[in-house]
Amino acid sequence: MRTDADLQKAVQEELSFEPTVVATDIGVAVKNGIVTLFGTVPDYTSRLAAERAAERVAGVRALAKDLTVKLPGESRRSDSEIAEAALKAFAWDVQVPEKRLTLEVQNGFVTLKGEVNWYFQRKAAEENVRKLTGVLGVSNQITIKPNLTAKEVRSKIESALQRRAVRDARQIIVDVEGRTVTLRGEVHSWAEREDAELAAWAAEGISEVRDEIRIRP
Repeated sequence: MRTDADLQKAVQEELSFEPTVVATDIGVAVKNGIVTLFGTVPDYTSRLAAERAAERVAGVRALAKDLTVKLPGESRRSDSEIAEAALKAFAWDVQVPEKRLTLEVQNGFVTLKGEVNWYFQRKAAEENVRKLTGVLGVSNQITIKPNLTAKEVRSKIESALQRRAVRDARQIIVDVEGRTVTLRGEVHSWAEREDAELAAWAAEGISEVRDEIRIRP
């Protein structure tokens, strides 16, 4: 089992190794396996990349996200410029049903609304927006319309866990209520936990995944 000092060093090394992260202004604190990232990053995508880098380090039990996006002068955009760029990005992405979505921009923070059938459509809309210059944050309020029964969804997720060779797939309990999936059980790493969550999100009609899977120390 890693000590907090070992874990801190591993996270710092992973941040330095990740090419999309400028780690010079990012601090790392660790207590009882809980990692806190603090400091500043130059854009929203860098913040997300730093968070993902920390999450994939073995031994990380939880992550506290305290990074601030500090845009350089040349990257600042007005809300109207961000909105226009987002709509153009939607129009060029075949995975985004643009006519079913709306967006609001306030002080660089984008809110997405509307209804889609699949999680990948919801995700694609957010990915198009969060990488735009000038964006400070994204609130994805797009809902997903269900077409399957809870039993069908649970069966599809359990099959997906087996196909993806999640090491502890049989130890994961899948509960489905309405459009919400709850995952419980234990796995050996954050990566396995993330794989299980991605399998749940891949099911049709799911709008929320509650990941209560624990990582064995």
